[in-house]
Amino acid sequence: MKVGVIGASGKAGSLIAKEAVDRGHEVTGIVRNAFKLKTKYMEVLEKDLFDLTASDLTEFDIVVDAFAPSTGQENLFLEAGTLLIKALEQSSTRLIVVGGAGSLFIDETKETRLLETREFPDFLRPTAEQQLETLKMLEQTKNLNWTYISPAVSFEANGRRTGFYKKGTDYVIGNKRGKSHISYADYAIAVIDEIENEEHNKERFTVVGEE
Repeated sequence: MKVGVIGASGKAGSLIAKEAVDRGHEVTGIVRNAFKLKTKYMEVLEKDLFDLTASDLTEFDIVVDAFAPSTGQENLFLEAGTLLIKALEQSSTRLIVVGGAGSLFIDETKETRLLETREFPDFLRPTAEQQLETLKMLEQTKNLNWTYISPAVSFEANGRRTGFYKKGTDYVIGNKRGKSHISYADYAIAVIDEIENEEHNKERFTVVGEE
């Protein structure tokens, strides 16, 4: 498949792009600065996310939104989601969004979200709120094939690639040790598995891995 990865030079995006390349997909890294790309053997579209047009994106079978705004610019997460939805609506291109854990509910009753708890770090709240609003916007979108993938509560950039993960739906789940943890590398596996198998179209799911 033709896969475009927005933010392919970032922590999550680079591993998602590499996983897609390693599995034989035709991958394009969509980045502002091609010099920062780590993954080889893929095409490059060097363009600011907010300058992208429908014609840039609808050539792909899949667009992965791995954009991660800087501290103080959290509002750009929702703005990016808005742009991508408008660009891809009524097209055959599917949108995969790298989401956050803050929007997950804390248990199966689905009464309280993680970001609403006292324990949730204040510095992460602005990002989590934007990620939640993006999810809500996707859920209200009718003419778009999308999937929103929330990582575990502990999302570890330097964690090892185990090759294993477990899926959940809208609430926090634990691994065999009862911990909500996943490495970026195992998260990337889950993203490409979803791209290949399309088991969660027009819905959100979450993944947890072993340490």
